[in-house]
Amino acid sequence: MSNKISEIDYLEVIEYSLDPLIIHTDYQIMYINRAAEELFGTTKNEIIGSSPLDIFKEASKDSIRNRIQSAYGRPADVIEETVYRIDGTTVEVELYCHPIVVEGKRAIQTYVRDITERKKADQKQIEMTAQVNELSATLVPLLNGLAILPLAGSFDDQRARQLVDIVPSKVQDQNISSLIIDFSGIYNLDNVVADHLFKINKVLSLLGVQTIITGLRPELAMVATNLNLNLASIPVMTTVKDALSYLGIEFKNNN
Repeated sequence: MSNKISEIDYLEVIEYSLDPLIIHTDYQIMYINRAAEELFGTTKNEIIGSSPLDIFKEASKDSIRNRIQSAYGRPADVIEETVYRIDGTTVEVELYCHPIVVEGKRAIQTYVRDITERKKADQKQIEMTAQVNELSATLVPLLNGLAILPLAGSFDDQRARQLVDIVPSKVQDQNISSLIIDFSGIYNLDNVVADHLFKINKVLSLLGVQTIITGLRPELAMVATNLNLNLASIPVMTTVKDALSYLGIEFKNNN
C-alpha cells in the first residue's frame, strides 16, 4: 500500500484541491493551485515569483514575516487575516501553513480559506443577539411610575450582565419608582447568571426604586437559596396580579 501511495502525483492532488493553496520559499511564490487563482483573481504566471507578503495589509506584514520564518520549522497556528485580491478588493481568510520540501529545499505550503460569508453570519448573529438582549431589557409601563420587566428565555452571563447595565438607566429615563421583575418566562438559570439578575434589585434600591419579584418558580428560588441571596427585603409574589394588589392597584372585572 505504501508503494502505491508514493506513486500518487502530489502536484495533481493539490492542483484539484478545493482549498486555495500557495507554496512559497524565501518570500517568493513558487506555485498556486486553481482554487487560489480563482480566489485572488489571477493566474499562475502573473503571481509566481512575487512575494507572499504582497497580499497582506501593511500593518500585518511584520507579524506575517515572523510567522513565515517560524513555519519553516513547524506548522503555524491557524489565524484569520484580511488579504488583497489582484484587483485591490479584500477578502477575509483563514490561514494555515506548514513546512514542506521542494526539490531538496525548504518551503512552506499555505492553505487559504475564504471565510467572508462566515464572518458576515457571525456579525449578523452578534447584531441579532444585541437586539434580543436590548428587547429583553424592555420595561413595559403599566401606570405612572410603575413598570414591569418581563424576563424570558435562556440567560447566559453576557445577557445577564447587559441587563444589569441597561435596566437602571432605563428606569431613570422613564421615571420609574416601582418595578415588577417577572421571572416566569425564564427556563434556564445558573448560579452566575442568577447572581447578576438579583443584583439588579441592589442597584435599583440605591436609586430609590422599589422592586417586586414575581414568577419565581421553586427551582429558581432554590438557586437563590444556594447563592445565599437575602430576599427578605424584596417582596416576592406568585403573579403580576398579586404584585399589583400588593401595590394597592385593583382591576375591576367588567363581566
